Amino acid sequence: MAAILSITEKRCEEILSQALTFGASDIQIVPNHEQYEIYFKRFNERIFVQHLIADFAERIISYFKFQSSLDISEKRKPQSGAFHKTLYQQIFAFRISTLPSIFMRESLMIRILPQQQATTLQQLSYFPHMAKFLQQLTQYEQGLILFTGVTGSGKTTSLYSLIQYCATDLHQNVISLEDPVEYQQSSILQIQVNERAGVTYASGLRAILRHSPDVIMLGEVRDDQTAHVAVDAALTGHLIFTTVHAKNTVGCLYRLMAMGVRFEDLRQSIVAVVAQQLVTIEGERTAIFEVLYGEELEQAFLAIQKREAYQIPYDQSLEAQRSLVNQEHQYDR
Repeated sequence: MAAILSITEKRCEEILSQALTFGASDIQIVPNHEQYEIYFKRFNERIFVQHLIADFAERIISYFKFQSSLDISEKRKPQSGAFHKTLYQQIFAFRISTLPSIFMRESLMIRILPQQQATTLQQLSYFPHMAKFLQQLTQYEQGLILFTGVTGSGKTTSLYSLIQYCATDLHQNVISLEDPVEYQQSSILQIQVNERAGVTYASGLRAILRHSPDVIMLGEVRDDQTAHVAVDAALTGHLIFTTVHAKNTVGCLYRLMAMGVRFEDLRQSIVAVVAQQLVTIEGERTAIFEVLYGEELEQAFLAIQKREAYQIPYDQSLEAQRSLVNQEHQYDR
């Protein structure tokens, strides 16, 4: 048994190391009729790595579940957890998620999260002036700043950069509420959502408000209750950074209204809505931002009030910025 465990543990380490060398953001171990397949995901592209026999793959999944303090015997229900490991002299968090499949076997997904210092917006942003502008949003004493974009577009990385700036440069009391905590930061009080213990986004945020925060980061507004509490907190003197899943900046406003937030409350609380997208330049990922702010934000609210469509000016849109990036990159070549 010890030898089997040793072989399994060694193979798990090899998979993690191989994924890091490849530059993968995710590892997927997926069953089919007869065996399992391993895939790495990088830049939203899914790359096949290898086949594994079912018995060995199931031992690998059990090992990762054990590392994440999950129930190894439970294979019929989805589970999620995380573990930390030092590889290549760097600490990584590995967030895992399991799903039962129609083949009566579990599928496993591992998200790779380097635990280095927060990347600065200057490092993230393709356009330096956008990084400077986003940092200026931290000067507000209260209000709601929303980030949106597809999964894997770097929203959380941008949020960490902003709250790290608030904590270290502006010397503010910053508290985050996340599910899960993705990047551990010593200068920030980070709270983990734990629904079993009664710590939901809504209840956790209410508790945070009694802890005299200057800035609050919410991992995500995902339900009506959290939306209402976030807006109320912004209206009562707190600066809130969070993410909302929506198609674009204007879509964020409609999404919050669909969650039951009053139009006038949104108008009074929202400082800016930021849509983020990643572009690849010579194998490296960099971010571009579309911002609904100031006069454009007010124009969007007026259009909603009149039940009219609103589109952000083309020169400020992600499409225009992406086109400019492509032109500059082509010129450099």
